[in-house]
Amino acid sequence: MLFFERSETGEKAVLVHIDFPESREREDPLEFEMLAASAGADPICIVTGSRHGPDPRYFIGTGKVEEIAAIVRDEGAELVLFNHGLSPSQERNLEKTLECRVLDRTGLILDIFAQRARTFEGKLQVELAQLQHLSTRLVRGWTHLERQKGGIGLRGPGETQLESDRRMVRNRIKAITRRLDKVRKQRNQGRRSRQRADIPTLSLVGYTNAGKSTLFNQMTESSVYAADKLFATLDPTLRRLEIADVGPIVLADTVGFIRHLPHQVVDAFRATLEETREADLLLHVVDASGEEREENIVEVESVLKEIDADQIPRLEIYNKIDLLGLDPRIERDELEKPIRVWVSAAQDQGIELISQAISELLVAPLVEKTLCLKPCQGRLRSAFYQQSAVVSEECLDDGNLHLTIRIPRKAYYQVLKQLDLSEDKLRYV
Repeated sequence: MLFFERSETGEKAVLVHIDFPESREREDPLEFEMLAASAGADPICIVTGSRHGPDPRYFIGTGKVEEIAAIVRDEGAELVLFNHGLSPSQERNLEKTLECRVLDRTGLILDIFAQRARTFEGKLQVELAQLQHLSTRLVRGWTHLERQKGGIGLRGPGETQLESDRRMVRNRIKAITRRLDKVRKQRNQGRRSRQRADIPTLSLVGYTNAGKSTLFNQMTESSVYAADKLFATLDPTLRRLEIADVGPIVLADTVGFIRHLPHQVVDAFRATLEETREADLLLHVVDASGEEREENIVEVESVLKEIDADQIPRLEIYNKIDLLGLDPRIERDELEKPIRVWVSAAQDQGIELISQAISELLVAPLVEKTLCLKPCQGRLRSAFYQQSAVVSEECLDDGNLHLTIRIPRKAYYQVLKQLDLSEDKLRYV
């Protein structure tokens, strides 16, 4: 058990972390402390222990329950946070014994999401996730119904109240789902428009607090909220920017992933995560200085697989290299294709290398030619300028023009088609 030096803000909370050595899904106590801090809790101490498996009644043993109860009494704690998922009955039994609120890992993450949501869509998604979580907690024997219990089947007003609560939750879930379906359709329309205009979409993904929003701000010259907190970004943000030899792209900043992200969160945020699933390229941002860097990469890959985005090409961005004393660089595979870029978004180091790597990965076959245009071909010259394809031009004494262009092959033939020109009628130098 470890006591903390506390600030004077937030609810006094006791943190509980139990290690299950034989479990594959072991939680990280340091990340748990960061989650509690992100939620605004004022941790008194963290109670640790080890078990072969959860106790069906309290999740922890009765000895630990008594230990936590003593701390709650002596320190005046208002909240006990568990770094694990609790069943509804375990949560209820603990609250009754400890005489204070008990919140499991999923409830804690949902509380953080509720604080971070800013847009109408984000708030709807959080409410949906909370209601889905709450629906598993609507069980017989709710404390506010105890005075109204009936006989064997709990007949009477109590059961009526319970069914009423369940019906209200179901109806609200249906209403929110309908609204989010409309949001998804609107997003799909916007995505189809970008696809028709041949504008690639890139999505920033990564473990929470890897520095995605700071990187997003540096690349797009935006001012999206960025902080050294878990889940600082919740609502998706899209910006348009220019990449050399590619042209305009759309970059999306999305919610960060976390170890064992609750299924309610993944389900509720599918409308947002569509931007990731439909992207042309994923920029996987990794905290290069993190002690659990490799484990976090595995967790992100797991969530990408869950949302059917694991087959999308990706470029790894190893961020925060200033904390390691490293220099920015592009790492390539045996075919000289960029696979990893080492940068520091906070220090604005290596950002241009990301654009270079994106350009190499997305660039279409280029047409690089010098055309000899007659004075009457001004519309063709204007069209190439509109495509930002002109490298240089030279006026000749005979009134003709030498126009050097560099343009993606697809855009080149689109220009010719728009002007009803065939390539064999053009003069090249």
